[in-house]
Amino acid sequence: MRPMSGKEFARLLEKEGWELRRVKGSHHVFTKSGNPAKISVPIHKNKSLKIGLLKHLLKITGISEKELLEE
Repeated sequence: MRPMSGKEFARLLEKEGWELRRVKGSHHVFTKSGNPAKISVPIHKNKSLKIGLLKHLLKITGISEKELLEE
């Protein structure tokens, strides 16, 4: 799995239909209609997300690792 910054992941979420609902500090909260989950993405400049957090967010959103490679 390739490293990905919070900014890159936020763009991927928007591409997949997630909407930015609010920003609190450096955390951007996304929701998607039909999905009860709220996703909080830490955006700290261009710093990469930790692998464990990235895998957890992918699992919640239903985005596959293959889609990360296509990005």
